[in-house]
Amino acid sequence: MSLLLLVDLDGVVYRGADPVPGVAEVLADRASRGDDVVYVTNNSMHYRTDYVARLWAMGAPVSAERVVSSARATALHIANHEPSIRRVLVVGGGGLERELRDVGLDVVTSAHAATRMHQEGIDGYTAAGSPDAVVTGLDPALTYLRLAAANDCVRAGARFIATNRDPVYPTERGLRPGAGSIAAALEASSGVTPLSIGKPEAYLFESAAEAVGRSPAEAIVIGDGIGTDLAGAKTIGSRCVLMLTGITGPGEVDALPPERHPEAVAADAAELAAILERFAAGSDAAS
Repeated sequence: MSLLLLVDLDGVVYRGADPVPGVAEVLADRASRGDDVVYVTNNSMHYRTDYVARLWAMGAPVSAERVVSSARATALHIANHEPSIRRVLVVGGGGLERELRDVGLDVVTSAHAATRMHQEGIDGYTAAGSPDAVVTGLDPALTYLRLAAANDCVRAGARFIATNRDPVYPTERGLRPGAGSIAAALEASSGVTPLSIGKPEAYLFESAAEAVGRSPAEAIVIGDGIGTDLAGAKTIGSRCVLMLTGITGPGEVDALPPERHPEAVAADAAELAAILERFAAGSDAAS
């Protein structure tokens, strides 16, 4: 049977602006043999088609339907599982707004609500048009009034959904507050804990597997994060290849208790290719 590969992006396929040598070629080879390759990322700022040109230029097999970000997974979760939600206040980037609109939701931005609060002297729930839910992602333009608008909505009973709980976001200038930091601020002010969609929760992986008509339990998660990719694989009961091309080093893997170890560890694309070949042959790929 063909493999289902759920592949993280930053730290696996590329690091910042640079491709990880050989990984795109390995994925293209697996796709040519009939494997399903779906990309999964907690990044909520970008629309899924934003990734297509970049991955295509690297030689990776890709289509818009096979890129499932936490923003896309959040939109699909609401559309498929929470039919009472029609109007959504968004604290996040333009990609998140587009993904939510794509599934037919009525989206109001926190910027719009904050402007109305300031100009009309009204509360955030009224300014946002009484939304059914608040969705948070990474918002580099976050202001106090935008957060206040979201707080008013959650306190008024709007469903609180976070695209992910990543506390930090890596940039060329170091670690910056991530989507999880924004969700945490809103949680602290509202007293409400959000439903979180992204890794390590199951929702993102479930949406990615459903995109190609597969079960998440069939997947091989390929990622570089112990707390996100590896933990997520454990959550859905799938196998994991932990890559040492990103944020995790071999010492951190060695320090894990036996029950938390990944099925395989790859230091580079050549090791990844060999591991996937063994998985495809049905043999034990543990290293």
